[in-house]
Amino acid sequence: MKLNNMKKLFFIALVFCMPLFIFACGQTPALLKVGDPAPDFSLKDRKGKTWILSELKGQVVLVNFWATWCPPCREEMPSMQKLYARLPGENFKMLAILNKDKPALADFVATQIGFTIPILNDQDNQVSSNFSIIGLPETFIIDKQGILREKFIGPVKWDSPVSIKMLMKYINQ
Repeated sequence: MKLNNMKKLFFIALVFCMPLFIFACGQTPALLKVGDPAPDFSLKDRKGKTWILSELKGQVVLVNFWATWCPPCREEMPSMQKLYARLPGENFKMLAILNKDKPALADFVATQIGFTIPILNDQDNQVSSNFSIIGLPETFIIDKQGILREKFIGPVKWDSPVSIKMLMKYINQ
């Protein structure tokens, strides 16, 4: 009987203490949501140019997180390149942020497929963390005021009429 009482007491203590353990371990960070200001960042591209997101206000910015080891990432790259060549550079920027990958390998892949979009290196994955990345590829559309307007998880056909129409809506605002 004493063993059963001890088990019950342990179970009751566990149920009441579990929330304390969860809160003591820290809270999960708030996830970035559509409508939030985009987290600012400063990263260098593979050619040495520093890109600061807040300095791109007044332009629509497509920020794509990718890696060479990610087949869906490589799948969407040709359509991204076509979009990059098509949309007006003075009102629209595309930035491809390398996530958990080797920069030299990214350069090789980019050269092989003719990818000329700036590739930024997030070596410590701080920007990825600030954008609450949960998978690759993941893409964010940031409006001219620096507000996150669209979020895409997974590959997108960026040169499709639907994608171009969506981006032009923000560019023309």
